[in-house]
Amino acid sequence: MAKNIEKKPIKITETILRDAHQSLIATRMTTEQMLPIIGKMDKVGYHAVECWGGATFDASLRFLKEDPWERLRKLRAGFKNTKLQMLFRGQNILGYNHYADDVVEYFVQKSIANGIDIIRIFDCLNDIRNLETAVRAANKEKGHAQIALSYTLGDAYTLDYWKDIAKKIEDLGAKSLCIKDMAGLLTPYEATELVTALKESVKIPIDLHTHYTSGVAAMTYMKAVEAGCDIIDTAMSPFALGTSQPATEVMVETFRGTPYDTGLDQSLLAEIAEYFRPMREEALESGLLNTKVLGVNIKTLMYQVPGGMLSNLVSQLKEMGQEDKYEEVLEEVPRVRKDFGEPPLVTPSSQIVGTQAVLNVVAGERYKMVTKESKKLLSGEFGQTVKPFNPEVQKKCIGDAEAITCRPADLIKPQLVQLEKEMAQWKEQDEDVLSYALFPQVATEFFKYRETQKTKVDATLADKEDKIYPA
Repeated sequence: MAKNIEKKPIKITETILRDAHQSLIATRMTTEQMLPIIGKMDKVGYHAVECWGGATFDASLRFLKEDPWERLRKLRAGFKNTKLQMLFRGQNILGYNHYADDVVEYFVQKSIANGIDIIRIFDCLNDIRNLETAVRAANKEKGHAQIALSYTLGDAYTLDYWKDIAKKIEDLGAKSLCIKDMAGLLTPYEATELVTALKESVKIPIDLHTHYTSGVAAMTYMKAVEAGCDIIDTAMSPFALGTSQPATEVMVETFRGTPYDTGLDQSLLAEIAEYFRPMREEALESGLLNTKVLGVNIKTLMYQVPGGMLSNLVSQLKEMGQEDKYEEVLEEVPRVRKDFGEPPLVTPSSQIVGTQAVLNVVAGERYKMVTKESKKLLSGEFGQTVKPFNPEVQKKCIGDAEAITCRPADLIKPQLVQLEKEMAQWKEQDEDVLSYALFPQVATEFFKYRETQKTKVDATLADKEDKIYPA
């Protein structure tokens, strides 16, 4: 390597407590599994540990019967020296619909108050208007607002497009920028071009987040770092690769002895990996970790379909008994995406496009059956796409209804007061209203469960007291 390259250690954001287990084991890692290892993780010297947001909130309440806010507080108590990071879907927060500004502001406030340092904020359409409220709120609370660009391919997504939107992001007040490559579409030499272009456009640090789905991620990181990328997202090896991120230890070793040396201790990383390895074995044995998601799927590059979306399409077709239509559906996805204004495929746009592609193929006629989410997207309820919708498809799906052209949240009245009233009987902490705002039914079920558990504990304690102090 040339000796004249200035020393620039690459920073690492660790994803094992959020995106890695979300990608590989459907976000099923429990707080109890996380807590014993965070003392060691805190000594590593990560730039940040991503541990909250994304699907963790929904999965905690729905499947694990855990309070996500309690998880955050426990993690914050354990990570004394490391920044904690979350993923936040702009005006969608962590749900699937847009919320009023007062709910977004309150969620950001409570996330930072409970221990989050860096909020990674993205919008599935890269509509800057859907990011404004969250960024403003994060800055007001003295948090670090990182805006993520949902990376995708298509005629409209030129280097000039990325440079222009990056400049707007910097002007909006973001402290750093993330290239969020959720489908593993960014190839190594394209990464060189993209990072170089963004470095010319903005002064804020650049973070690259990708997935191993298409098999090129580690090489992409290498070229991005050489081009000036400041931070990369990696996962500890037991939950790396496949639809997750490149392995932390591998990237640390790759840059050892170079100007980009992370300085992280491999023996400490090995101890942490050892802790997570039995969880991986257990997940493989139970089938929770499906070996299908561990391989390379080059169709990701052909159809631009993220790994999670691929598994979703398979399960939808299986339920309908139409598994033989898989290839047809994969070919239909890019066509639907084009009709819908070529959005990046990331939650919730990936689910909307994927489900519509399934319906188009299964029904035997395009847009004979249309989901309410497809209608919302074509009505402008999620914001503005980079290209116009196919006018014929739009007409067929929403008729003569007038599409929204303003920022969608401008049409949503404040919601907090009403939400507080609706869930008053369950409220034990301020944060409960936010759990209810995002997932009303799931949160209510959790609140009922929480009450039952409390009653059981009270009864046990009362029984013990009776035995110690008999009447």
